[in-house]
Order: sequence, then structure tokens, then C-alpha cells
Amino acid sequence: MMQRISKTFQIENISEFKFQLLQWSQQFETALWLDSNSYFHKHSSFDAVLALGINSKIETSYNQAFGKLKKYQTNVNDYIFGYLSYDLKNDVENLESNNFDGLNFPDLFFFQPKKVFKIKGNTLEVKYLLKFKNEIEKDFEEINSIQKNDLDTPSTENIKIKLRILKDEYYNKIESVLNHIHRGDIYEANFCQEFYSENSTINPVKVYNNLNKISKPPFATFLKFSNNYLLSASPERYIKKEGNQVISQPIKGTQKRALTEEEDELLIKELEQNPKERAENIMIVDLVRNDLSRLAKKGTVKVDELCKVYTFEQVHQLISTISCEVNESTHPVDIIENTFPMGSMTGAPKISAMKIIEELEETKRGLYSGAVGYFTPDGNFDFNVIIRSILYNASNKYISYSVGGAITAQSIPEKEYEECLLKAKAMKQVLLNTK
Repeated sequence: MMQRISKTFQIENISEFKFQLLQWSQQFETALWLDSNSYFHKHSSFDAVLALGINSKIETSYNQAFGKLKKYQTNVNDYIFGYLSYDLKNDVENLESNNFDGLNFPDLFFFQPKKVFKIKGNTLEVKYLLKFKNEIEKDFEEINSIQKNDLDTPSTENIKIKLRILKDEYYNKIESVLNHIHRGDIYEANFCQEFYSENSTINPVKVYNNLNKISKPPFATFLKFSNNYLLSASPERYIKKEGNQVISQPIKGTQKRALTEEEDELLIKELEQNPKERAENIMIVDLVRNDLSRLAKKGTVKVDELCKVYTFEQVHQLISTISCEVNESTHPVDIIENTFPMGSMTGAPKISAMKIIEELEETKRGLYSGAVGYFTPDGNFDFNVIIRSILYNASNKYISYSVGGAITAQSIPEKEYEECLLKAKAMKQVLLNTK
């Protein structure tokens, strides 16, 4: 195991320190920041974590990606951080991705960081590889000296948001999905559409900070590597392993927020009892149970929470929690490979849904609807679902964000379109109105 030196610091003003830390991290070519925004979650291991600098890395196309990741994770035997793009589906099943890709991110990217910063409450714990131990104090001083006004540059330039699928075409495509459902090919599909801007530049940290401020999600992510950026306000956990326990928490079911508390309460009740939204969620719960049962100890797969309403800044969501136990000998990467891509972003049955999605969508999903997270040296892991996210390739000045929804037999195309716009609201707002 790669040796790390650990040191703790007490932080007085944690929100200011988080701002300084992210700002300071921009001097590194590779940085991954995960922030729970102090959202109360009984399954969280820390409030925020930052991984910086590359000691070693793996970057690959989907071809045999899980096998390569398994080998890398086993050999490094240390913290590794990174992402799995949706298109790793082609490694798991006999599928392909032929749609337009304006971003050109690699299909899989993980790195072993030189420096790790973990925040829990008011405590900062740093874990540096031994060869960088002399930099701890200097780094800490530098971080603390960063001023708020260091962010005076404009946040966006030349943003003109276009739709990859126009409204009428969207309705036609939803009708095609419904035809597949009525024919019995599938009973649910997650259909997504892309919004994009070309020849545009953004200040990634500024846009991320603004997106995070208006969404305050429990799985916020800022990733930069080789001029590629992910700015994510994800509310959804994909999968987490701690010891022998694995949990998955799919989100399916969305309701807007109201202006008053009374109205909000009514909307929560409405969502809780909405048969269409519950059906969407329960279909995915069945799929996740099925995925987990492939590697779980017999009889340990259970539904801990079914269709529970969680409230976020922009929306209410129905979330279910499914858990299981695995044998100690089960490789962590195998657990992910057996459940990927997450059911909430595909549909059911999973393979048929993925084929229909590929045929009807216009954009290669890439990192959108993939997952970002980390493995620990003892084989635990935690990954989110990349939704409510802005993706930016600074080299070719391409900005993209996608949104989607679950289409079931009860879906009304106009309502699905409205739900997409509701989910896209925060991303659009920060790209167009950021001061």
C-alpha cells in the first residue's frame, strides 16, 4: 500500500475555507472536489473531499474498461478518484455508442492523487503521499491566504444555448418510446436530450460555485483534468460500499418546489401519492434489486426505504434505498460492473431500454448519466450519478448539459417536456445570468 502521512487541522469558518480550498486547487492540472453541502445523510463518510495532482492514472475507452480498472485499483491499493462514463455500457453488454459527441471526454478516467483533503464538521484531515509531506504546512498557509475577491473575472462569454432536439421532434421521439412500451419491448426508458453552446468560454469555478449555491445538492462535484471540466449539482447517489454492505439510492419521481411552506407540503403529499411517479420509482427498485442480487450474499438484498420524498433547493424527489451484503472476497470493481449503468438512467428491462435510448437520442451521453466517485485503500467506494451537470471542453470551447426523464405507459409528452425544463433550470440560469 502506498504510504500517506496524515495531519488534522481545526477550521473556524468552514464555508469560507471550502471556497478558498477550491480556488487554490485550480493551479493543479487535475482536481476532483466532492461536496455534500452539509446535507444530512445517514450514509455519508465526510462532508467534502478534494483530490489533487496525479501520482498515477488510468484513462481508457470503454473497450475492456472494467477489467483495466480492476487491475489498476488492485495494483495501486490506495485512494483513487475518477469517473465511469455511461458508455461503459458497451463493455458490460454487446452495445454501441454512435451518436454525436461534442465533448470528447475519455470513457473512463481515474487517478491516484498526490494530496487528499477530507472535511468532516470543522476538522480538516490531509493525507499526502510521503514524498510531498514537507508541503503540508506551506499549502495550508497558501489556502488560508486566498481572498474572496480573487474571482473578479467574468464567468461566461458568448453563451448561446441551442437544443440538440427541437420540441416537435422531442414529442415524436417520446411517441416512439411509448410505441415500444405498448408493444411490450420495454416498460420504462430514460430518454435524454442535450442543450449546448459552441465557441463559448466559462470560468469553471465561478459557474460551479453559482450552480452549487442555487442547488445545494448532496453530491456536488467539480472535476478538472486536461482542459475538461464537470460542474455537477447531482442530488443522486449511485452506489456505495462500506465494509460488506452495499447501498444504492435511485431517484425517480420529480415535483417542483412551491413558494410557500403550505403549498410545498401539498406538493410533497401529491408526489408521495402520485401513481405514475411511484410506478417509475418501483420499476427501477426492482431492477436495482435484480442487479445487486447477482453478487449479494443469498437473501440479503432488501429495500430499506421505498419512494421517500427528499427535498432539495429546486425540486422534491422520490428516492428509494436498496441494500445488500457481499462476501469479503468480492472485488469492489465487480460490484460496479454488475450494476452499471445505474437503472435510474436506463430503464427496464435494462438492455432493451439502452438499445432504444441509443437509437432515439441524438447525443453520446459520455460522462452525463455516468458516475463520479472514489475507491479507498480498503476497497470501499462511493459514486454519484452525473445529472444536473454542466460539461465543458475548454480546448474546443464546447459546453453541454443534458436532462431526461423516465417514460412509462402513463407519460404525457408535454408533461415530460416540462419536467426536462424544470431539471434544466439551474444550469440554464448559471450559464445565462451569472454575474
